[in-house]
Amino acid sequence: MRPLHFTALKVGSIRTKRCRMKWSSVSIILLVAGARHAGFAQAGPDPAAAPTVTEPVTADIEPTLKDRYQLQPGDVLQVTVWKETELTSEVLIRPDGGITFPLAGEMQAAGHTVRDLTAVLEQRIRKYEPDAVVTVTVKAATGNRVYVIGKVTRPGDFPLNRPIDVMQALSLAGGATAFADINGIRILRRDGDRETSMAFRYGDVQRGRKLEQNILLKSGDTVVVP
Repeated sequence: MRPLHFTALKVGSIRTKRCRMKWSSVSIILLVAGARHAGFAQAGPDPAAAPTVTEPVTADIEPTLKDRYQLQPGDVLQVTVWKETELTSEVLIRPDGGITFPLAGEMQAAGHTVRDLTAVLEQRIRKYEPDAVVTVTVKAATGNRVYVIGKVTRPGDFPLNRPIDVMQALSLAGGATAFADINGIRILRRDGDRETSMAFRYGDVQRGRKLEQNILLKSGDTVVVP
């Protein structure tokens, strides 16, 4: 009987050990799962699964120089046709606003943007060269100019190669002199045969009032400081 008693005790001990091992395994699994859960809680959601948020592209919102700048007589253009070196050349916009280019013929350039002119050139040249890629750049913006005359430090003409308002034009001219009538400034603008005169009171704009006076100047505008 004693051996049987010993065997029963032995079997019971084995069963007890197996139970302890099972509970230990369960505890380990729960600890690992808890640790992983804590790790995910700290790390946050998987970046690969989340949608990517990008900053807005400024170039798609704000118009580029090709969209803003209007060509004028006197501007010098560099026209390049990819893989057609014999077509690459400098082009001067004539006083009548037109240009002539090989395979494209005669066309009006003044008053159009660089992007518009590029599209027209490419369309015409592709009738003869189907794979032509045209690039137009302004090499010298000598046609777009504004004038500041009268009682300013540096009167003269200034290139209009970017948007310039009246205050900025006065700054380019070095500002008004001590004896200038800064509230009697006028902007002269010619549109064909019609010329208009617009008043500009420097004191108002300087104090942040009536800012609508501070207009963007157009090519050929003259700012007169009495």
